[in-house]
Amino acid sequence: MAKFVLPPNSRIQPGEHHPAPGGTSNTRLFKVYRWDPDGGQNPRLDTYEVDLDTCGPMVLDALIKIKNEIDPTLTFRRSCREGICGSCAMNIDGRNTLACTMAIDDIKGDVRIYPLPSMRVVKDLVPDMTHFYAQYASIKPWLRAQTPAPPDHERLQSPEDRSELDGLYECILCACCQTSCPSYWWNPDRYLGPAVLLQAYRWIADSRDESTGERLDDLDDAFKLYRCHTIMNCASACPKGLNPAKAIAEIKQLMVARQ
Repeated sequence: MAKFVLPPNSRIQPGEHHPAPGGTSNTRLFKVYRWDPDGGQNPRLDTYEVDLDTCGPMVLDALIKIKNEIDPTLTFRRSCREGICGSCAMNIDGRNTLACTMAIDDIKGDVRIYPLPSMRVVKDLVPDMTHFYAQYASIKPWLRAQTPAPPDHERLQSPEDRSELDGLYECILCACCQTSCPSYWWNPDRYLGPAVLLQAYRWIADSRDESTGERLDDLDDAFKLYRCHTIMNCASACPKGLNPAKAIAEIKQLMVARQ
């Protein structure tokens, strides 16, 4: 996936420089996007010199160190620190990824950190996920079955049917793939995007779900589904190694088969 590069005429201004304490030698520069909606100023890039000898190995460790020891005004999301919750998704070194699984040593030169592209910024590295979650809710991401559930056990699947969900259920809704997709940048209000469509296929592929026809009807739209042009940025960006483009292709094949 090509790196996300700011245009030359970007209005992001150079910000404050926070030097490392005296006597430190093993340092890295972290250039972090800063914007305060209440400040009335354009976004800026603040520079922090971080002592790696007293910092954990991941980018999230550095951000936590910056907030705890250097600049408590820095704002970002994080939770599990294990690549499970997706809270710390951001653009690091030009790529959408999770700060908790991105090793500092894997980045050459200064570490540049921005919020996820194409989303409205709430503050600093925090994107507004409201629209993304609304799109996710629109595909009704739960089991829809008319047949009554067995009275004495859960709805069962064969191992073969269960295997059909591999590569789908692991999605953590971090939106790394969603915000790496040019088609989504162009049509965020109408195109559902790779993350939401992967989740849609997760339920279509579930043998226990009995609403495949209704789900396909809901997706049969020139913009909801067919704005995907197989650019494949989504597969490159996914921190879990999933392939949303493949799931989208499977939905398209089902659309053709039902005609």
